Amino acid sequence: MKLISRITGTGHYVPPLTVTNFDLEKEMDTSDEWIRKRTGIRERHYVKPGVGSSDLAYEASKIAIRDAEIKKDDIEFIIAATLSPDHYFPGIGVIVQSKLGLAGIGALDVRNQCSGFLYALSVADQYIKTGKYKKILVVAAEVQSTNLDYSDEGRHVAVLFGDGGAAAVIEATDKEENRGILSTHLFSDGNYVQKLWMETPSPKEKPTFSYDMIDTKRCFPKMEGKHVFVNAVENMPKAVWAALEHNNMTIDDVDHLIPHQANDRISLMVAKKLGIPVPKVIRNIDRFGNTTAASIPIALDESIKNGRIKKGDIIVLTAFGSGYTWASALMRW
Repeated sequence: MKLISRITGTGHYVPPLTVTNFDLEKEMDTSDEWIRKRTGIRERHYVKPGVGSSDLAYEASKIAIRDAEIKKDDIEFIIAATLSPDHYFPGIGVIVQSKLGLAGIGALDVRNQCSGFLYALSVADQYIKTGKYKKILVVAAEVQSTNLDYSDEGRHVAVLFGDGGAAAVIEATDKEENRGILSTHLFSDGNYVQKLWMETPSPKEKPTFSYDMIDTKRCFPKMEGKHVFVNAVENMPKAVWAALEHNNMTIDDVDHLIPHQANDRISLMVAKKLGIPVPKVIRNIDRFGNTTAASIPIALDESIKNGRIKKGDIIVLTAFGSGYTWASALMRW
């Protein structure tokens, strides 16, 4: 009996506080026009003090479980993706497990940043196909607003990010309707770690935490934007082509492309390279900013709930981010 992995429920949650570009104008030397022109972002959501990525993950998970029409106790395993865990350790997987009241089941954390959801989805897909688990919760959540440099020096990075969480229930099915995850494809190149990273805190230094890290701003995310842009628009299409070739499909077979919402110019350039019409590209960065690991599942959930994605549609997901890592997943909804 051949098992197929299928997403049976999705959900997303963003904190209620909306921060517009005009709000950021008050914090640093930037403008709504500059941000919109270079990124496509109009607004994003920020958490209030005391709210962590596990809280966003928990809220999204409840929605996804309800959407899948299962009981929370049916979940056998949790895979959590985030670059912004509540604590230096442990990761948020076990915290989400505790908040859901699922004592005893395994919880795995993945740290693949913007590609995190696709890496987590790939792991879940393999567990399902081998028969290890029948129902897995994959969750991605980020709180980035609390660790950004809001000075003029850090504005190019600070304007990009927002907070949010999303989740998906992955189930095993042996139905012959050929719906589900068709394949996943993962890639990386560690030669470019320093092009997009947060250098400290680091156990390589003694002490691991110091005032110097704050004074020198090495504790804030840093990005060489042009280098990231060039590599993103080169590697995301390659990941999509790998998925299409693996499944004997062409770009014409694709009904929806959901790219990681890093920058709208990247999404449009990826679409151009792939030769896919822009109306087939799902884009919501204007309202959420870059929510890193959560961006793809937020866009997926929105598109399902608003009826844009319909039964039988071919969907390709692709991401690129820190590491560098990039990935794709192809599914028939």
